[in-house]
Amino acid sequence: MKNITSTLRRKLILSALVTVSLSLGTSMTSCSDWLEMEAYTSDDIETTFSDEVRADKFVQGCYRGLIHNEMFYQLGMGETVMHSCEDGSTNNSKYMMCNYKFDALIPATVTTIYKEQYRIIEATNIAISNLSKMPETEKRNQLLGEAICIRAFCYLNLIRIYGDVPAVYTPLEEMDPNDENTFYPKRSSRDEIYDKVISEVQSVIDWLPWFEESDYQTPERITKQGAYALLARLALYAGGYSLRWNLETNDPATLKMARRDDATRVKELYQIADNACFQIINHGSNSLVQAHEDMSGFQYLWYNHCQRNFAATNTEILWETAQYGDVTNSQFTTYAQPGSRGGKYGSLKAMQFMLPTYYLSFNPKDTRRDVSCTSYSIYFLEKGSANDTWVDVGTTYSCIMPGKFRLSWCVAPQSNKQRNLDIPIFRYADVLLMYAETQNYLNNGPTQAAKNALQEVRNRAGVGEELTIPNEQEAFDDAIVQERKWEFATEFTLRTDLIRMNRLTKELAKTKQAMKDLSDRKNEYANIPTYRLYKFHIDAQEYGDKFLAVDYIDLTDPSEIEVVKNVPTAKEEYDAFQEKILNIVKAHNIEVSNGDKWYPVNMFEAYTSTFNGNSRKMVGFRAGFNTLQIGKIIYTLPTGSAENGGKYPTWIESADGSDGLYYGFQENKSELCPFAAKSPGHPLVDNPNLTQLPGY
Repeated sequence: MKNITSTLRRKLILSALVTVSLSLGTSMTSCSDWLEMEAYTSDDIETTFSDEVRADKFVQGCYRGLIHNEMFYQLGMGETVMHSCEDGSTNNSKYMMCNYKFDALIPATVTTIYKEQYRIIEATNIAISNLSKMPETEKRNQLLGEAICIRAFCYLNLIRIYGDVPAVYTPLEEMDPNDENTFYPKRSSRDEIYDKVISEVQSVIDWLPWFEESDYQTPERITKQGAYALLARLALYAGGYSLRWNLETNDPATLKMARRDDATRVKELYQIADNACFQIINHGSNSLVQAHEDMSGFQYLWYNHCQRNFAATNTEILWETAQYGDVTNSQFTTYAQPGSRGGKYGSLKAMQFMLPTYYLSFNPKDTRRDVSCTSYSIYFLEKGSANDTWVDVGTTYSCIMPGKFRLSWCVAPQSNKQRNLDIPIFRYADVLLMYAETQNYLNNGPTQAAKNALQEVRNRAGVGEELTIPNEQEAFDDAIVQERKWEFATEFTLRTDLIRMNRLTKELAKTKQAMKDLSDRKNEYANIPTYRLYKFHIDAQEYGDKFLAVDYIDLTDPSEIEVVKNVPTAKEEYDAFQEKILNIVKAHNIEVSNGDKWYPVNMFEAYTSTFNGNSRKMVGFRAGFNTLQIGKIIYTLPTGSAENGGKYPTWIESADGSDGLYYGFQENKSELCPFAAKSPGHPLVDNPNLTQLPGY
């Protein structure tokens, strides 16, 4: 036992102290200075917690790895907004996880989140135990509060992904080596875990400073704002729906989506969430980022987030994980971005795309759409020429890409896969929408406070006067569900939010039908324009470029459509055709400058279709113009059923049901992930007392 705990303790201490995130904006000794301090034995836990400076370093290390890559690489999709663009025919794990085709074996299993969350839990257990033994001071209490909040956040992540999980609150070295549960803990009741961590967070909030009263320059450490937001989210998940079953029998027949049985406690939890949100709102130091410097508020928020301009975003972002340096730097932004083929940004393949039904769901005046979605990809115009030129090339409905974390907005990276981009956890917009939700639940319908909170989010988006706020409870809940989609796309909480609100089954079915309707151009999509004119746009290839979106015109006039359908293939005809295109542009009251070029795209055809390829040739595309840095499932396939030989493309629906949107989803089963069980190192193999999710 001593050897096991010594090795684990050494790893945790080194992880916590040596790899402290370098981007934390507090006054601290640098990582290199820390390593130059007098030597000590990493096994000596008493040394680590002998003073508040060392203890502070340890707690800072507990933040590392809180948001593992799998949370956005595997589980950031399948929420009716973002989808995997990888090829499903190769059993690609992202594609299978996105479509709920889970497996207890590789490749369609979430494996590392479990290990990493428990690694951090053990580190926080060490911190909580040893900080509790230190003399009580304001600083010690603050550190203890941070550690308790970090542990609670880890349990929230585990429960929302796996359901009932082992509960461990004591450092391994302090546990009884003769107790089987020390090494092989069973699943514990999620309700008991939630109740414990909620109570703990409530007990330490007063120990944490408000952000503006701290000496922090960034929200990368937990303050009162972050703790209250965490408390609200914990309480909503604890009081919400989840996939439950009989832990004693593990009978698949007992699986069901339900709240906990105690209705009184459910109401108490919603009241806790309501009060936590109110504390932040009433405190008055936080607000939504507003329009500035010719940018909408939403664009200004995310542009400055990518620029690491914390001063511009601190009023809205309540907690984000630090990502900076060679060690503490995730690949977060390399997965959710528009895709780049060569040039200064490098060749980075986009792993996800935005469903066109999501893109089309926005009110035309909603400023969030073109921030969250980019209908372009970065591509070379003349690769290999004396002066390589890159452009923002307009894409089709099946190639709309994530935009909040686009490469061009970021600061210059250390490497292609280290974009120095912090990962947001809580925003003030989330607080407002959680408050609207709790007010609606507790009062059997939306109060004026609930309506005001929702209205505040919509006002920032520019649609406060465009959308009606419902007066009925269920309709207001529907509005909250949709608003969360518009507001939090690609922030990887939507999937489990739909589960806790018991909306996943309904929303998946609705989205699949909507995609089929769009493909068939019927019902609400009957009049969706087929042809779009994109303005030819040279990419600046500069980090910090404020470029938002390629200008476009959706064509609905039959005479204009007849013109653009006849793209020439001979170079000598290009100029005359371009003149016709520019006449259409002018007819839409758009000013045309000397040298402007526009080109048509059939939005329902594949990006690689003959028509779309010839159209791009017309404005100068040459070498390899039909290959994007995006998964082949989307850019090589059409969106329209008519363009696909009268059938849906397989990523929407296959004829035999073996593929398509959410083809693996099974109600009362797929709401949680199974434990990995292939080989040593996976929880179900290593722990004989750990039961599998029924049905796997």
